[in-house]
Amino acid sequence: MRPYWFWGNNKMRLFLHLLISLLPTALLAQAVPGPLTDADFPEPAIEEVELGRLLFWDAELSGNRNISCGTCHHPRFGSSDGLSLGIGEGGVGLGPERRPDPENYPEQRIPRNSPALWNVGATGFTVLFADGRIEHDQARPSGFRTPLEDEMVEGFNSLLAAQTMFPVLSQDEMAGHYNENDISRLVRSGRITGADGAWAAIAARIAAIPEYRDMFHAVYPETADGRAITFADISNAIAAYMAFDFRSDTSAFDEYLRGESLLDRAALAGMELFYGKAECAVCHSGPLLTDMSFHAMGDAQIGPGKAERFESHQRDTGRARVTNQTVHTYSFRTPSLRNVTLTAPYGHAGAIADLKTYISTHVARGNDLEMYRLENAVLPRMKISKPDFAPDPSAADFRAISVAASKTRIVSPNLTDSEIDDILAFLKSLEDPIARDGGRMGIPEKVPSGLPVDH
Repeated sequence: MRPYWFWGNNKMRLFLHLLISLLPTALLAQAVPGPLTDADFPEPAIEEVELGRLLFWDAELSGNRNISCGTCHHPRFGSSDGLSLGIGEGGVGLGPERRPDPENYPEQRIPRNSPALWNVGATGFTVLFADGRIEHDQARPSGFRTPLEDEMVEGFNSLLAAQTMFPVLSQDEMAGHYNENDISRLVRSGRITGADGAWAAIAARIAAIPEYRDMFHAVYPETADGRAITFADISNAIAAYMAFDFRSDTSAFDEYLRGESLLDRAALAGMELFYGKAECAVCHSGPLLTDMSFHAMGDAQIGPGKAERFESHQRDTGRARVTNQTVHTYSFRTPSLRNVTLTAPYGHAGAIADLKTYISTHVARGNDLEMYRLENAVLPRMKISKPDFAPDPSAADFRAISVAASKTRIVSPNLTDSEIDDILAFLKSLEDPIARDGGRMGIPEKVPSGLPVDH
């Protein structure tokens, strides 16, 4: 007698396979989500998307005109930069090959790992950045909570648009250091908003380029009727591009959820573990594989930490920096796992480059921090005042990180090596061919400023 998978036509075989494979999953505490649909994503006008694409790849937005958004969020590196901690201002090259510029040496590494951008435009994203310092807040006039608090200006159409305005203000990311350019001087003096602020200065740069000016007039007609092009306009266009180009919902897992194809045996076993014994879905829930919440999971701290230049510590307390609540100390936002196999290194500080190694340490929940070695990271050599790994563990609070992780109400099971391999196979099924190919639109050959594009 033929086994069940030979019965009937292809659709019947697929239905039976899905039914049988999902029977145990249906009994699990954490349910396999429904698929992403068009309703989960905005539908920006293509003209706005095309404008945002050029802006995203144009270094005109950086203080020294040498870094674009795409420098640290490059399709070649899964929309990140392939480094544990990036080198923004003062760096040359791309990805793991990026190095300090001897003629414009950076002051320090960027304190956190560059986040991947897949699906960040989806409506399910309600908080952005590892500490959630950008989030929806309808109690505020702008509709968003940001580090600017009550000084936050209006005009940003989405959470993603509000997020795009901050990297240009960071001296280590895009603005440049203290007296290097007009933008960095404005940022240094605290002049951000208003007609004489940093955002207005950046907008004026863009508006002075005829091709951009014509595109803005077409996309936002009110700018053709006398209203000045604002940084909110720039942010809205970039957000439209990001929402379109970095949409990712055509992976093998997506096809499985839509009943269009099967998962292989290892991926299916990994899915059972992910939504069952391993309890990954306690945090990595829903179709975006994140609960948009914050958890202390005991990841190793490397790099300068979130400290002022005059401070000697190398700590990063995560969400607590935003809420000032001790219960949030060392908690970080659950990252989406979409295309996670393409976005190494891992952790808020990118402390581990290998995904299997990261999973093993992740389930240990900080219990093996004393075993951490910097060789697990991807860090081009730099001569900087703060070492990449705090010589005194108390400077990075490894003990406190471990204690905080032990208090999180998440039980991490013991997983065998083969079980971790199965989970890796499932995570591989989250890899989207569109992401492997560099997004939906690709990198423009040139930008209106005429500056070099990071191909």
